[in-house]
Amino acid sequence: MESVKVIQEKLKTLESENEWFTTLRTDQRLGVQKLIKSWDSRQQKKIKAWEEYLDRVNFDLSFGEGIIAGVDEAGRGPLAGPVVTAAVILPADTTVFIDVNDSKQLSREKRQRLAEIIRTHALSYFIHIQPAGEIDRLNIYEATKQSMKKAVESLEIKPDYVLADAMQIPVDMPCHSIIKGDAKSLSIAAASILAKTTRDEYMNGLHKSYRDYGFDQHAGYGTPQHLEAIASVGICPEHRHSFEPIKSLDKKR
Repeated sequence: MESVKVIQEKLKTLESENEWFTTLRTDQRLGVQKLIKSWDSRQQKKIKAWEEYLDRVNFDLSFGEGIIAGVDEAGRGPLAGPVVTAAVILPADTTVFIDVNDSKQLSREKRQRLAEIIRTHALSYFIHIQPAGEIDRLNIYEATKQSMKKAVESLEIKPDYVLADAMQIPVDMPCHSIIKGDAKSLSIAAASILAKTTRDEYMNGLHKSYRDYGFDQHAGYGTPQHLEAIASVGICPEHRHSFEPIKSLDKKR
């Protein structure tokens, strides 16, 4: 009879149930039953991930044949820093992107790993950074829309149609505005990961120049930490003057 430790090591590399595992299910040792339960749970998660991946693929395919560009943004709500948009065209075989999902549902480490996969395997992608000054000049909605347009038009491959997360982009091909598109569309989810990881990297860089604000912790959002820093040391050039409470602070100066 195999020891629990040996069984544990075997289960680490077992991808699907086989005759050995079926026989193992009759082993009544508590340690073995716990290992079986854990393996079954992992398998169920894999099945669910695969089904969700297929849903995202089929959502994109439901718009018809042709080249799809997914578009999304990161950073519409913060008090500081840019809004970042990304446009992505994925290849016909998307199995390498099985774990690609709405960036908000992923850990920082997983986003970074998937961003590298997307950059390596995408047919084309472009990331545009719209600075705080343009957000103030145009307003956040228009600045985001123009940034998305720039991202689409800068792709090396011209798409047949565009799927954008909750935004109608003025481009010369059909554009579909998808509510919660980053959770429904594989292409939009890929764009959301590139936009989010790029913006996080940008804000980490800002932290080196403006250490008082903690940009590496809150990415410019209006957290208590950020608001306390603004109250203590004032605003910096990366703050959005059209956003409250920055706007009111400007009036007082």
